[in-house]
Amino acid sequence: MLRKHIVMVGCTAPSHIYPSLGVVGELVRRGHRVSYVVGAPLASLVAPTGAEVLEHPTTFPLGEAAVWPEEPAAAMRVFLDEAIAIHPLLTSRFDDDRPDLVLYDIGGLGAPLLAARYGVPAVQLSPTLVAWEGYDEDMAEVMAPIKASPSGVDYAATLSRWLAAHGVTADPWEWLGHPARVLSLIPRAMQPQAERVGPHVRFVGPCLDPARLADRSWTPPASGRPVLLVSFGTAFTDQLPVYRACVSAFAPDWHVVMSIGKHVSPSDLGPLPDSVEVHESVPQLAVLEAASAFITHAGMGGATEALWFGVPTVAIPQAADQFGNAAQLVALGVGKHLPAKSVTATSLREAVEEVSSSASVASRLAELKAEIRGHGGVSFAADAVESYL
Repeated sequence: MLRKHIVMVGCTAPSHIYPSLGVVGELVRRGHRVSYVVGAPLASLVAPTGAEVLEHPTTFPLGEAAVWPEEPAAAMRVFLDEAIAIHPLLTSRFDDDRPDLVLYDIGGLGAPLLAARYGVPAVQLSPTLVAWEGYDEDMAEVMAPIKASPSGVDYAATLSRWLAAHGVTADPWEWLGHPARVLSLIPRAMQPQAERVGPHVRFVGPCLDPARLADRSWTPPASGRPVLLVSFGTAFTDQLPVYRACVSAFAPDWHVVMSIGKHVSPSDLGPLPDSVEVHESVPQLAVLEAASAFITHAGMGGATEALWFGVPTVAIPQAADQFGNAAQLVALGVGKHLPAKSVTATSLREAVEEVSSSASVASRLAELKAEIRGHGGVSFAADAVESYL
């Protein structure tokens, strides 16, 4: 295939960037020129792919002290405001260097407008659930109060005005929730109502970045103890009571690896035995490859990576889609949902022992691991992207 120019409009959140890196790197390796649009604070995550990074100022609340709006529509407005703010930058950059295809994360809301401007396809790379046929009816009870709230009305009005300014008269909620072309980067097993997802969605499966898979900056302990990973991602790390409970519950006979972010200091945990490692961040894939269990907030990225390595989970969801992800892991027979208010050293110990010692959980994980790795991954996803060129 001839070398093409592909624009990837990302989203300035690590959990939205990691899923696309493997695909972008593969497209670059195949000789395509990829321009990756991302907020300046996270440009360093993209640079190793070989893509041309187009940095922009970001309005996202980032870091350990970041505070996101609690109302769903107000939180969605953060993504919309950034899309509106950076759109003139994108058009000025690409009007004289037009793309052949526009890829975009679910948070890259202006990407379809950019594609329409240049008369090229827009393809969403979705790192989370997609809408199924009948989704609007099934979710009406949840969505109706969001749409009717003052922030929801304002969101829709703002989006409508922006779309209209670019010649788009579609209903804003329809335009947002039903993209024309989607590559799903999650395991099909994590998608509710997968059998009702339309043909516009292609399940290419998880596309773990080869560079992250090759990272061996962490190695398993020589003690031979089972490894327990404890991580709440990058945005929900203020979990000191959970970390203390983990030390109390597992230090005697597990090797505990905790990724605690910047909000909590290791000194807050007091003296730690050799069986407990505490880090600001860890190479998660390397740890999961050796882990026997994973205590997680059940973000889609972590849930996917646990399934990839066949690791049982104890989910303590905090917000957003994490509750649904935790429920799906339970439904799949590979995880336990432990509500945050129920966390104690005893409840953690019981939950981890339940999922890590169960023969049925191990058997189901082996099935899912084989199924997920059979989706196709990075190469298959890159083939799918090229099919749209």
